[in-house]
Amino acid sequence: MSSEQKKNYVVQPGGKFQGEIRVPGDKSISHRSIMLGSLAEGVTEVSGFLEGEDALATLASFRAMGVQIDGPKDGKVTVHGVGMHGLKAPEDDVYLGNSGTSIRLLSGLLSGQNFESTLTGDKSLSGRPMRRVTDPLAQMGATIDSHDGKPPLTIKAGNKLSGITYTLPMASAQVKSCVLLAGMYAEGTTTVTEPAPTRDHTERMLTGMGYEVDVQGDTVSLQGGGKLTATNIDVPADISSATFFMVGAAISEGSDLTLTHVGINPTRIGVINILRLMGADIELSNEGLTGGEPVADIRIKYAPLKGIKIPEDQVPLAIDEFPALFVAAACAEGQTVLTGAEELRVKESDRIQAMADGLQILGIDAQSTEDGIIINGGVIGSGEVESHDDHRIAMSFAIAGLQAGGTIVVNDCANVATSFPNFVSLANEAGLELEEVDD
Repeated sequence: MSSEQKKNYVVQPGGKFQGEIRVPGDKSISHRSIMLGSLAEGVTEVSGFLEGEDALATLASFRAMGVQIDGPKDGKVTVHGVGMHGLKAPEDDVYLGNSGTSIRLLSGLLSGQNFESTLTGDKSLSGRPMRRVTDPLAQMGATIDSHDGKPPLTIKAGNKLSGITYTLPMASAQVKSCVLLAGMYAEGTTTVTEPAPTRDHTERMLTGMGYEVDVQGDTVSLQGGGKLTATNIDVPADISSATFFMVGAAISEGSDLTLTHVGINPTRIGVINILRLMGADIELSNEGLTGGEPVADIRIKYAPLKGIKIPEDQVPLAIDEFPALFVAAACAEGQTVLTGAEELRVKESDRIQAMADGLQILGIDAQSTEDGIIINGGVIGSGEVESHDDHRIAMSFAIAGLQAGGTIVVNDCANVATSFPNFVSLANEAGLELEEVDD
């Protein structure tokens, strides 16, 4: 969303979360359903698609490359696949808004095409580091021009790619996926080893569409030259979006909230593990599989939280959920310490600093460190905080209102539409008093 259109949140203090809600579809899976569905042979029917701006940017980019996509309507999308080599050159630059997933995954996928393309984004995306993907792609034989390692990225035509064996310098599902998608167009085998487990939606969906992927522990390999076969994809509710409601229920007395059909992929459940370590009362029921992805209903009841040292092995499994978890830490008894999370400094904003600054304004002792944060639980007050155009920061400070002593104003919340278009209505339905106002 353009940064000119300012929206702020005004959150009244108090309330509790009750009832049963379903949050929107998983963003990671929504992106991949369009990308892989477009490259598949046949028609892919997607249900539960997240109609947020990030996933819609991916959808628009494939339409611009000649793929017929019907919808979205009520979360349903029909993708008429063109096969691995059926994409056409876009007439203009491909604009991806605020979506880091779109630009990083597309840079891999487009490196193997026989046309040139330029990927651009909004102000926030244009400041995000891209060498983490352009470096391994260059090793494979791609030629990509960047703006000092940042977008726009121009991917030259007709690169002959060769498979590589690549060890990720940091745990990043986006980089892993980018290299694997390029590997489908490379000669030979592409192998990626990660230092810690990251979300594996790409590998699961490739397998579900008939592309052979070999997973051995922390190493993933595939051969170039395969094909994808269309399938039906039911996108589970996004655990990252569910997190705001899980934390809200965990911190507000009298809460009893059930979130339905949430994706509980083992590479994404760090937030459940961390909240349980803090003493949260969380139950899973109706567990099952949809399209190779595990799902469950999650019930959270209020229970007093305690500060913990967050285990470093949980960090990659909860990387997007930390802003909300910092609010849980602010409401917990004692000290919470996070280390090994330097990746948070290069998200849509520097999420460590943004949360530390905002929590301090609200009266919480929060000290940022190079790779994490130290939060001493206390009493959340009132105040005006900055989201830095970051959707997860905005929603995290909104749910802090459940335990606040007074009104919280959160500035620059327009980008919430990138991942959670109906957040305000759903939060009010669950029990938060939240108003969105134009600045």
